[in-house]
Amino acid sequence: MAMTAVARETVFALRRQIAKIEGTLPERLAAPAAAPLDADVNADVTIVRRGIAAALPDAFLPIGVERLDAALSGGLPKAALSEIHGLETRDAGAVAGFALSLTSLILKQMPGLPVLWIGTSEIFREAGFPYARGLHASFGIEPEQLLFSEAPRLVDALWVAEEAARMTALAAVILEIRGNPQRLDLTATRRLHARAQAAGRPVFLLRQAAEPEPTAAPVRLIVASAPAVPRGTIAGPLAGSIGRPAFTLTIGKSRTALPGQFTLEWNPDERAFDERWGDERRSEGRDRTKNPVPVVSLSGGGKNPTPASGAVLAFPAVGLPIPPAARDQPSRPQRTAHLSPRRAG
Repeated sequence: MAMTAVARETVFALRRQIAKIEGTLPERLAAPAAAPLDADVNADVTIVRRGIAAALPDAFLPIGVERLDAALSGGLPKAALSEIHGLETRDAGAVAGFALSLTSLILKQMPGLPVLWIGTSEIFREAGFPYARGLHASFGIEPEQLLFSEAPRLVDALWVAEEAARMTALAAVILEIRGNPQRLDLTATRRLHARAQAAGRPVFLLRQAAEPEPTAAPVRLIVASAPAVPRGTIAGPLAGSIGRPAFTLTIGKSRTALPGQFTLEWNPDERAFDERWGDERRSEGRDRTKNPVPVVSLSGGGKNPTPASGAVLAFPAVGLPIPPAARDQPSRPQRTAHLSPRRAG
């Protein structure tokens, strides 16, 4: 009995220490009393461990993929610090694209609010800035909604992030850091997480070329680029074409989920994620046609495209007349899918 009591006190002490680090009240670690389904949803309840506490219905940001949302017990926490890792420098574009996709989902719920992106001069020189022209076309984000703060030192970037994380005038805060700097320790991430909880806004910590280490973030996602599949047409996959941007997403850490890996595609037209298994796409919870992208867009004159009699060349050889079917094709600036972002691995 003495050993059992000592072990119990040790467990309680560890749980209180974890609550102190995470900024969670120790009282919330106790299992709550059973409440009816129609209980007051405004109660102050937070998920700490699976099966121990409940969460508010709008406490999570659903990613839109049924299996991934189920694995994360509803999605990413809105009022929390979330880590998005890129294991290598060349993954910077994929990490930034995934963060912008999440931002697009957030702005659907909080339209009109700006988003602040914070980084050091080093990270912006290495990874570049998001391509302003593609923000609206690919993510539905107006360029003036995305604000940037370039700090000369990491300590300055952390200070800006902490001050911004407490502001409810921002829809989200993005902090981009390279590597594993000593200043970005457990205490610094605990402060960011506590301010995000107090403001009820998400803070995304983008870590480029970083190794996993202990932080106060409830969720850590490891993101890398995935090969794009050809665009689908009525006649089948269009050979040589490039489909939607794709991400390989790995759950590195979660308080409510086991590790898992998913391949997601971002649909820039619907501003939503689809899961891909092999070469197949699975659209969860959305009613759409199998191939929503038309084979050929309508011409500028409004005429329906007709099959070309003979070979159709994208660029005719020098000295040859331009085929009529090629003249009816939309110009390159009209095809937003061909616009590549400035961020490159």
